[in-house]
Amino acid sequence: MNNPASSSRAIFKPGEPLRGVISVPGCKGISHRALLLAALSDGGSVLRGLSLGGDVKSTLAVLEQLKIHATATATATGSELSLQSRGYDQFAESGEPLECGNSGTTMRMLSGILVGRPFQSVLIGDESLSTRPMARIVDPLQMMGAEIESTDGHSPIQINGGALTGCRHDLSVASGQVKSALLFAGMQASGWTEIHEPAPSRDHTERMLSALGAPIEILNSRTVRVRAVGALAPFTIEIPGDASSAAFFVVAATIVPGSEITIRGVGLNPLRVSYLDVLTEMGADIEREITDERLGELVGNITVRSAPLSGVVIKSREGIIDELPILAVAAATAVGETTITGAAEMRVKESDRISTTVAMLNALGSRAVATDDGLKIEGGSLLGGAVETHGDHRIAMCAAVAALVAAGHTEIIGWDAVQVSYPGFDVDLARLRESN
Repeated sequence: MNNPASSSRAIFKPGEPLRGVISVPGCKGISHRALLLAALSDGGSVLRGLSLGGDVKSTLAVLEQLKIHATATATATGSELSLQSRGYDQFAESGEPLECGNSGTTMRMLSGILVGRPFQSVLIGDESLSTRPMARIVDPLQMMGAEIESTDGHSPIQINGGALTGCRHDLSVASGQVKSALLFAGMQASGWTEIHEPAPSRDHTERMLSALGAPIEILNSRTVRVRAVGALAPFTIEIPGDASSAAFFVVAATIVPGSEITIRGVGLNPLRVSYLDVLTEMGADIEREITDERLGELVGNITVRSAPLSGVVIKSREGIIDELPILAVAAATAVGETTITGAAEMRVKESDRISTTVAMLNALGSRAVATDDGLKIEGGSLLGGAVETHGDHRIAMCAAVAALVAAGHTEIIGWDAVQVSYPGFDVDLARLRESN
């Protein structure tokens, strides 16, 4: 495999089974939230095992622009980041646009904080982020009295921070990012802020806030409310391994004959690992073991052994959006047809993931077609070929996993997209293949 640091192309070959034990990088979603919650705390917080992907680096860089400084220190077991803050009072006007890079999480969640700060902010992003929908945070924040404007429903976002009033939000789309932005705003607003979603979404923010003693009430799986809090208590956390990153290795070990791996210390939040249930329905051999809890997040191990798969109907369910492309790779190797439905949200990710997933699979010799809200895949064998990532880190890693069972070599064009979430993915994959 090529080194993505020196080339944007990588060649993957089929072959050896995957064996051994691995730990994946810290959860990207929890890393974002841990940084923001540490910034909202009064005192010193310590974050270990933070994700080193580009998205989390964007959150860290924007916090630095807002005069919230963090210090990284090497330790015997890795590295840790220390962040000292005075809560909301630590935030200060940048004077320059806040560069969010490719990270929609950074832009959406920070908007929820900055609408309540007494200064002006402008949030910008790269070309891809500038196409992603931002009205979904702007409109509900305006209901709370926020002075916030998007640019035709997209970034740049302009904020003139000030007083906020809590209210009830009935969201049309379930989104952990939107919910988090409203929770952060509600923590600065007068009265209660209540958020109701049409379906459950990622609940990392609620779990962490509850563990930190914030005035938050989880009424049911779709409704949460919060009221103002002066500052949170500082904390120390070992970030759990990223469940979405683990999904690539889970599928790889399932589809490559003779494989058996264990992924240790991974987040097992039920809303993040329901893709394991889908794979089990398809015939996968997967075991999970809860070993720990960290700031309300379940942590443990996943063991996977190779197994033949059968096609199923996958209806987008609680927590499964980011994992749908790698489930499509599993489907491409299964017996029979797999249909993915209810997944229109895939179209507004780093790429139109319905289109780019279909293009990836067909480039490798599969038979896949797009639908309005998903895709259909006819299972069988893969041939190999050339795949364009379209700058999407998940498409890059999906192609790498698919390449492991292709008849020939696979060239991935735009491999450096993996830097967004998993810079060492190819190294970890190679280590498992070399453990035989």
